[in-house]
Amino acid sequence: MKGFKKYSAENQPKAWLFLFPALAIIGVFNIYPMFKSLWMSFQKGTLLNPRFTGIDNYVTVLKDPVFHTAMKNTAIYAFFVVPICLVISLLISWLIFEKIKNKGFFETIFFIPYVTSTIAIGIVFRYLFNGNYGIVNHVLGWVGIAPINWLNSVNMSVPTLIIFGVWTGLAFNIIILLAGFRNISEEYYKVADMFGASNWEKFARITMPQLIPTITFLLTVNFIGAFKIYSQVYALFGGTAGVANSAQTAVFYIYDKFHVAGRPGIAMAATMILFALILLFTALQNKIVKRVER
Repeated sequence: MKGFKKYSAENQPKAWLFLFPALAIIGVFNIYPMFKSLWMSFQKGTLLNPRFTGIDNYVTVLKDPVFHTAMKNTAIYAFFVVPICLVISLLISWLIFEKIKNKGFFETIFFIPYVTSTIAIGIVFRYLFNGNYGIVNHVLGWVGIAPINWLNSVNMSVPTLIIFGVWTGLAFNIIILLAGFRNISEEYYKVADMFGASNWEKFARITMPQLIPTITFLLTVNFIGAFKIYSQVYALFGGTAGVANSAQTAVFYIYDKFHVAGRPGIAMAATMILFALILLFTALQNKIVKRVER
C-alpha cells in the first residue's frame, strides 16, 4: 500500500521515551565522564584551579619510567592471567558438565569467589602467601622447596599477583562456559556417535567450534578487566603497589597520581592512553578471532 510504513521499533516515539532513563544514566555516568577526562588531560593544576597546558601531560606520562613499569606489569599480568585462567576454566567447566552429577552444588562452590569481596579474598591470600607462616610455603616445604618471599620480593610481586588474578577470574569464566556447554545441541553428539567419533573428536570438532562465541566474549571481557586491574593489587599488597612499587599497574598509577600526588591532569592523560590501548587491543583481538572463526 502506498504510503504505508513498515513497523519498526525504532520508528516508535514511545520506544525512545522508555529508553530515555537508561540513556540518561549512561550519558551522565559513562559518556560525560569520558569527555570530561579527555578535557582534564589537557589541563594542569588542581581540580579547583585548572589551567590549559596542551599535550604536556601526555609527554610527562610517556616519559615517566614509573608509567612504563606500570604498563609492562599490566601487559604481563593480562597476557599470563587471561589464557591460563581461560584454559583452567574450560577444563573445570567441562569436567563439571560431563563427569559430575551434582552440577548445581559445584556451580555454587565455584561461583562463591565471584560474589565475595576482592578485599576479603586478598586478606586470605596474604595469609596463604606469608613468607613466615603461610600455608603455601608450608606445603612447598613438604617437597623440599625452600620458602619463597611471595609478598615482599621485587621479583615475586607480579607472579604472586598473577596467581591471585587466575584464582579470582575462574568463577566468572566457569559459569559462562557452563552456560555455553548447555547451549550446544545434543543432536550433534548423537550424529557423531552414529559415525563412531571418539571423545576427543567430539570435543575438537563439535564442542570447541560451538564454544567459540563464548570464548570470544570471555577473551574480550577478561582482557579489558586485566588491563584495568586495581583492586587485586590493593587487596594483595595491603593498599600499596608491592615492595618498591614492583606490582605497579596502569590503574594503580592513575589512582596514585590523582588521589595521592594530587595531579589530576597527569592521571587523566594516563587514563586516555590506557583507554586508547584497550580500544586498539580489543579491535585487533576481535579481528583475529573473526578470522579464526572463518
